[in-house]
Amino acid sequence: MEILLIRHTTPKIAKGICYGQSDIDVTDTFLKEIKPILQAVDVKDTETVFYSSPLKRCKKLAKKLSTNVLFDDRLKELNFGDWELQNWKDINKKELDYWMNNFVKVSATNGESYLDLHARTTNFLLEIAKQGHKKVVIITHAGVIRSLFSFINKTPLEKSFDLKLQYAQVLKIKY
Repeated sequence: MEILLIRHTTPKIAKGICYGQSDIDVTDTFLKEIKPILQAVDVKDTETVFYSSPLKRCKKLAKKLSTNVLFDDRLKELNFGDWELQNWKDINKKELDYWMNNFVKVSATNGESYLDLHARTTNFLLEIAKQGHKKVVIITHAGVIRSLFSFINKTPLEKSFDLKLQYAQVLKIKY
């Protein structure tokens, strides 16, 4: 199965704010940012199946690519719990440091760990792989893309952040 993993465009939020599953919009540069995506994705291919995170920053892009998108909560970004919409500087330093040193296994206060995200995203991938699609487009978030990329390439989650992702980036992989 050919998979196009697409990261959402630039979110409309101040730098330095933690915003995992917060449902924020995208910037006014949206239409400009999607031009390369529209060139990379064959939107007229009727055999391509489109999946997306239901969060606004992905949903908006997904609806530009297809009128037939399947939205799935498992494609949401990491849930940062009590840290959502907080400035990273204002999060309890001791908790943040502990999380930063153990980000794979430790969750943000009342949030989820990267292992939790990995479990739900790999569950999603294994489920759609059984459906026999030739080509799938997944519009989602950096954490989800890194998790899936790590799973497909059999690399440790601790190394998944070596994959540098830009907003509106398209990553093509085979599974």
